[in-house]
Amino acid sequence: MLSTVLIWMVLGLLLVGGLVAIYAQRNTGKNLELELEQLDKVRQHHIEYELVLKAMHLSTWHLNAKEKTITFDNDFRSGSDNYVPESGLPIADLAPLFGDADTERVMKALNDICEGNIDEAHYIYSVKIPRTSKLCWEESYATVAERDVDGRPLTIVGTTTRIDERKNLEEALVAARNKAEESDRLKSAFIANMSHEIRTPLNAIIGFTSVLPDIDGKEERQELINLIQENNQKLLRIINDVMNISKIEAGKEPLAMSVFDLNIILQGTADQFTSRLANGVEIKLQMPEAVMNINSDLKRVQEIMTHLVNNAVKFTEHGTVTIGYNLPENKRIHVWVADTGKGIAADDQQKVFERFYKVDEFIPGAGLGLSICETMVNSLKGEIGVDSQLGKGSTFWFDIPV
Repeated sequence: MLSTVLIWMVLGLLLVGGLVAIYAQRNTGKNLELELEQLDKVRQHHIEYELVLKAMHLSTWHLNAKEKTITFDNDFRSGSDNYVPESGLPIADLAPLFGDADTERVMKALNDICEGNIDEAHYIYSVKIPRTSKLCWEESYATVAERDVDGRPLTIVGTTTRIDERKNLEEALVAARNKAEESDRLKSAFIANMSHEIRTPLNAIIGFTSVLPDIDGKEERQELINLIQENNQKLLRIINDVMNISKIEAGKEPLAMSVFDLNIILQGTADQFTSRLANGVEIKLQMPEAVMNINSDLKRVQEIMTHLVNNAVKFTEHGTVTIGYNLPENKRIHVWVADTGKGIAADDQQKVFERFYKVDEFIPGAGLGLSICETMVNSLKGEIGVDSQLGKGSTFWFDIPV
């Protein structure tokens, strides 16, 4: 009887133990299911997080505020030339990587957020591309993620992305704005200068023409006719200048290359201005070869020489105007016009090739001649410049392929 009771007690205990085990296993199964669900959510979240980083081309990093070291966690920045520092790199070692103009500002922002002076930082800066002399542009955000019991920063998290395209677009927009402003300025200058320069010879033509019928003396009539013709030429020259520069810039005046003797062009230009020289001024030629055949656009070279010599003659009251060239080197020839005139100040030398710029407002002219020379020389793939000293004269030169 006693053994039977013991057997039933053992069976009961086993049953209870089995039930407890089943219940415990069931709870464990539920916990495992919950953990698997959580792991799946974490995995899904990580996938989505990584997708966002990739889509936005971001890199993520964190700073150890106490040690002031940086570690990159992910890097999905665009470009294959990004620099990723080794984990735990002191932020002080980042300084040589930034563009010279941005180093101080960026390092101050990093130190300020590590020291708790600011809670967030946003900065745009240039970075030196490794093993090149080029710069790229980046934008970074940073914020305090963890603090100690005293509220001092422990960990700072941040993101960085490349913004080269945005900076290029900004630069293009600035260039477009500047071009529009320059266009407006040139338009205003054009109207102001042209209204004055055209009105002056036109008034002379109208005035002299109106009194011509009342003049009986032959010499006096001839003098008025000469003045009318002179002002006709001034007016025609102004209109031709405007037409020439407009055609070249619009690409409607193609190059007409041919072989010609530069000596003939220089001699013809000198002859053209001999009668316009001030008293006591002499025009000279320095041509090292009896014949100097070059291959270029004859019309443009002739036009350039006309403007340069005209400019020299206007500003030379005594001494000489000398036209010449150096023997060709490396298939290029250096042509120059030197004068003993008043010279040009250093500041003005940087501006004399701008349209409508006049060193002396009292000297007649629209301020287009040197600008036309620069445009024509550039169209010939050459260079143009001036060397001058106040009171000692100027030498305008151009260098073109031959």
